[in-house]
Amino acid sequence: MTDHRFRLLFVCTGNTCRSPLAERIARREAERRGWADDVDIRSAGIAAFPGQGASDGSRTVAAEEGLDLSDHRATLLTPELARGSDLILAMSRGHLVRAEELGAGAAAVLLGDFAEDRPGEGPGVPDPFGGPIEQYRETFRVLETLVARAMDRLPLTQDAGDRG
Repeated sequence: MTDHRFRLLFVCTGNTCRSPLAERIARREAERRGWADDVDIRSAGIAAFPGQGASDGSRTVAAEEGLDLSDHRATLLTPELARGSDLILAMSRGHLVRAEELGAGAAAVLLGDFAEDRPGEGPGVPDPFGGPIEQYRETFRVLETLVARAMDRLPLTQDAGDRG
């Protein structure tokens, strides 16, 4: 069984705030672009407790934006997941380093660097964990912008557009 879909993975610390939001934003963007069958979008955390749900703040902000995180369960970033992804978009340098340590190699890059196409210059994504709801809203806004720009740069952009 061969799956030819592009495998996109978002990585943060606990896989309860930033990366699940990025995953759901990217899935919505893929649907909007007609790419649902072309890309497999997931998220994981470098220090995740497998099975933990999304944070209350992330669930609230996602719902405000028409996204549902109620079924999200945290996934730990493993060597298999790191090596099996075509592109890993990390929220911070620490996440990037861990993905590389687990075998991601050149497939791992900071989300901000990839989105802005300026290695070493892209913005990090603020961690709202434990903060007020407004911090979650700001993180969502940052993610929405960076994920849309990242999706513009995916290698399937031209191919997928030609199929639809």
